[in-house]
Amino acid sequence: MSNVTGLQRCQAVLAGGVADRVPVVPQTFMFAAETAGIKVGEMAHSAARMVEAQVVSQEKYGYDGCVIDFDDATLAEACGAKVIFREWDPAIVDEAEPVLRDLRDVDQLKLPDPWRDGRLPVWLEATRLLRERIGDHVFIMGRADQGPFSLACLLRGPQQFMMDLMDEENHELIRRLIDYCRQACARFALAQQEAGAHATSIGDAFAGPSLISPAMYREFALEPEIRLTEEVQAAGIPFSIHICGNTNGIIADMGRTRAKILEVDWKLDMAEARRAVPATTVLMGNVDPSDPLVLGTPADVEAAARKVIEATGGQGLFLSSGCAMGRNTPPENMKALVAAAAKYGTI
Repeated sequence: MSNVTGLQRCQAVLAGGVADRVPVVPQTFMFAAETAGIKVGEMAHSAARMVEAQVVSQEKYGYDGCVIDFDDATLAEACGAKVIFREWDPAIVDEAEPVLRDLRDVDQLKLPDPWRDGRLPVWLEATRLLRERIGDHVFIMGRADQGPFSLACLLRGPQQFMMDLMDEENHELIRRLIDYCRQACARFALAQQEAGAHATSIGDAFAGPSLISPAMYREFALEPEIRLTEEVQAAGIPFSIHICGNTNGIIADMGRTRAKILEVDWKLDMAEARRAVPATTVLMGNVDPSDPLVLGTPADVEAAARKVIEATGGQGLFLSSGCAMGRNTPPENMKALVAAAAKYGTI
């Protein structure tokens, strides 16, 4: 049995080297809650419950890194959004009550303090506690919630924001809103570093091709992501960007951000992605969290993981789910994901 820790594996890959095997860093917060017998809603306001879930799950399955994530609503909440809390599922923003009813009020928005406002301190406390508990041997990624474009959507209301984008007269105000969101993201990401995270990340799902065109991504979302990445990584912490859906049309642009890690969804061609982004960029993904991770067999999971490893040559790779794993993922499928890294990703 190897004496190399999960943290060492991840750090070796981030440094451009090769570990004894491909690291496994699945997005498990809902699955971890189920493993520990905790309702997802119980974690919404409790760092202790989040940490308990992460520790129980990581120790049971032996993967290399934990991604601290609660929901997609926390940063928006700290900016003033109303949130709907649910017992079995992550909290969501109440889209019927947008923060920004008039784009012209963008300059009245107050930047949140990650250590004081909303539930941001709960996320940071979870990072601190998890780092204390297992961070000497497990890689800890403290997510900084939503990226600039996605946060703007949540504050304005996604449907209204899409309509705003259609009118060129709104574009200057939109850019000011996205820049406000970039600053809020940066504050939270840098606080995650201070709390002890080994890496931090944002999800910018609304900036993906499932909602806007690649051209619109380049016009409105890419430059804020580049600036955010530069600011965070200049502080000395690896930064990750996750965009859901089929990102084949923008993966090269995502590589231009120079984010150290790109978390990619299951629809992405991993071989093409490995060619399209810099060799120094770590790709994190991209086994389908639905089929095979929930609906498939362990053999299906093994085959999918093998495909990811072979498509990338196992280079610059964190084997992971393409997006957040469902709490109904069969335990034997999680075991198969971890085992596949050892079977096919070992030097």
